[in-house]
Amino acid sequence: MSIEEGKKAPAFTLENEKNQKVKLSDLSGKWVVLYFYPKDDTPGCTIEAKDFTRDLKHFEKLGATVLGCSPDSVESHQKFINKYKLSISLLSDPSHKMMSRYDAWGEKNMYGKITEGVIRSTVLIDPKGKVAKHWRRVSTKGHAESVQKTLTALSS
Repeated sequence: MSIEEGKKAPAFTLENEKNQKVKLSDLSGKWVVLYFYPKDDTPGCTIEAKDFTRDLKHFEKLGATVLGCSPDSVESHQKFINKYKLSISLLSDPSHKMMSRYDAWGEKNMYGKITEGVIRSTVLIDPKGKVAKHWRRVSTKGHAESVQKTLTALSS
């Protein structure tokens, strides 16, 4: 499945760091910032998680829920959140099924070597469940701020 702006976002149900099931349908009526990252407690992923945590109050004022998603376990997410005092919610997708539906799992070229893994990306889902914006292959530095600016423009 390919993510297309203006189309319905793929449904999902995944466990978060609190062992709670999070369903996209339960977030209907809210903006959802869904960002995909490779691994808990690695440099780039930590920067991104801390930036989304730093900006969380602004996202919430705009009516948005911020969710990170990686293949890491619920336990790994708990440790990551506790270590860095993160206030965002992290979803666990060890099977990569949801990430595949969101074009966030696939072939990557790292230093000339082709591997399969998480493609760092973000999907902004509008309150009606449609994809408002899809950032493909993002850089961590300044990304949360870029998402926030786009959300501010789209929600006003």
